[in-house]
Amino acid sequence: MSVVTEDLPEGKRQRIEVSELFRRYGTAAIFLVLVIGAASQSQAFLTERNVMNVLRQVAPTGIMAVGMLFVILTRGIDLSVGSLLALGSVSCALTAAAGSGTPVAVAAAVGAGAAAGIVTGVLVAYAELPPFVITLAMMTAARGSALILASGQPIMMGDPGEALTDFGSGFVLGVPQPVILMFAVFVVAGVVLNFTKFGRIVKAIGSNAEAVRLSGIAAPRYVMAVYVISGALAATAGIISASRTGVGSGSIGVGAELDVIAAVVIGGASLMGGRGGVVNTLLGALVMGVIGNIMNLADVPGYNQQVFMGGIIVVAMLLQYGARWLRR
Repeated sequence: MSVVTEDLPEGKRQRIEVSELFRRYGTAAIFLVLVIGAASQSQAFLTERNVMNVLRQVAPTGIMAVGMLFVILTRGIDLSVGSLLALGSVSCALTAAAGSGTPVAVAAAVGAGAAAGIVTGVLVAYAELPPFVITLAMMTAARGSALILASGQPIMMGDPGEALTDFGSGFVLGVPQPVILMFAVFVVAGVVLNFTKFGRIVKAIGSNAEAVRLSGIAAPRYVMAVYVISGALAATAGIISASRTGVGSGSIGVGAELDVIAAVVIGGASLMGGRGGVVNTLLGALVMGVIGNIMNLADVPGYNQQVFMGGIIVVAMLLQYGARWLRR
């Protein structure tokens, strides 16, 4: 920051430095405030059982948030993740119930999500159609496909899916296995974004797509790839859902895309692309989970929770982005 602001007046430079601190650490501050506040109001909040319950509930949103982060970094958006979660859930349950084995069931679900991501990516990257419209269309098509595959009914995995249900309810060293998978996804994503050519180009596309194009890089290939990643991870979240309940359903995940986008944006990612990080995205997902858990512990009625959730998200966003005013 000193190189950029050294010629500015002292007061202006200090405001910009404070703004930068808010941008980098605002999500962590919000998370800590929520945890401290919740712990002071409820003795049950920091119990091991409740903490693991929050992490288990956050796992699907967190995994989808990683895919959404990749998309948003390229200045895109993916509204289809909730429907792809349902498609992944149904694909996994149908394949498992047919006795095809866990690896085949997982591959079928992830493959379905990735295939949808390819279609979306081609239309966005190569046909240059608006991401908002294309992913909205995919949201509808994927939801319909899931309901058609399931014939509008829940799909019970039964005994053939026992290995999957064991994963959904199992623990390793006291940590739920879906939570371990979520952290593994975040670690891999962090390595990809921070230490690989792919990650650098994805960020560069969001910052200045024209400069990337003029440098001779095939930007559409990378844009398509991020939608494939998002689709595959959304389907993975569907596998987690099916493994926890033993049921695949085309009706789950309605509105999940809003929670996922909120988690990424609360984590400081810019909807204008080029800026965002894995750690803050994880914290954003945890913020969403903690808010929901606080309201459950406080016995806030379900309908009221939706209103409070919206208001709290707005407040979190003001804290996260309000520091921009300091730059003026």
